[in-house]
Amino acid sequence: MKVLSSLKTAKTRHPDCQIVRRKGRVYVICKKAPRYKARQG
Repeated sequence: MKVLSSLKTAKTRHPDCQIVRRKGRVYVICKKAPRYKARQG
């Protein structure tokens, strides 16, 4: 999982990426391409 300063770019990498808030952190999850998983904060 990558830690990124901005997740806007991570969301556009794959059409199936979703931005999710969990426990005060922002995550990008992608079921089809798990290599795009990312976290902010």
